[in-house]
Amino acid sequence: MGKNEEVSEAEPSVPVVILCGGQGTRFREETHRKPKPMIELAGRPILWHIMNFYAGQGHREFILCLGYLGDVIKQYFLDFAAMESDFTIDLKSGSIDYHKRQSVDWKVTCVDTGQNAMTGARLKKVAPHIDAEDFMLTYGDGVSSVDVAALLKFHRGHGRAATVTGVRPAGRFGELAIDGSQVTSFSEKPVEKGYMNGGFFALKRRFLDYVDADDDCVLERAPLEKAAADGELQMFAHHGYWQCMDTYRDLLKLENDWNDGDAPWKTWT
Repeated sequence: MGKNEEVSEAEPSVPVVILCGGQGTRFREETHRKPKPMIELAGRPILWHIMNFYAGQGHREFILCLGYLGDVIKQYFLDFAAMESDFTIDLKSGSIDYHKRQSVDWKVTCVDTGQNAMTGARLKKVAPHIDAEDFMLTYGDGVSSVDVAALLKFHRGHGRAATVTGVRPAGRFGELAIDGSQVTSFSEKPVEKGYMNGGFFALKRRFLDYVDADDDCVLERAPLEKAAADGELQMFAHHGYWQCMDTYRDLLKLENDWNDGDAPWKTWT
């Protein structure tokens, strides 16, 4: 977290689902050879930054929804121990002796959710791996200083099926119409005022009833729109740091923020 930010007392750990399957068409200079979540920021994939952020707040079980070039993400975690450590390998026997091994206490489930599946379909396809009443969901291309413990406490307190983190608009994202914290409508039209969908969702298992496994199921359309219409969607307002990596310009901003010491998502586990 940022130096001057206080973190709420940790809520019990829950699984974190991360959407990693999109094609990242605005990043073709990078995504022709790697999926967007594997684009590096300060020498590590942005996916690692997102996971490390959650792990730093006590949530270390991850379910990754893979699609486009998903094998690159699988290989990253299969090789994680070797790439993070010094080692000696006996090429005859295949035995490996790690030196100064760098390890993280993460459990990572990689699920191939299809090349062409949309966000709702990807979530539905990993449902068998979600063994919890509450879980979190986020996108594999954005970082924030969201107080995850406060988000979960708020989510559990109101008892609705879904909580979306609302952030102030950057001009090109969908707008949330709210009454207090109640989301009265969820729209993908550009924001003119108010809050936008910043990701960093907290969800109950019953929210999965709003989505289906058909590849054309878009989370941000019918599922969230229906949840809002049913009074089952609440908004957690976040006024701190939030930045997506939608374009190369966004990546440069993130790199500059990191280099300038203004990277409040930076946590170490």
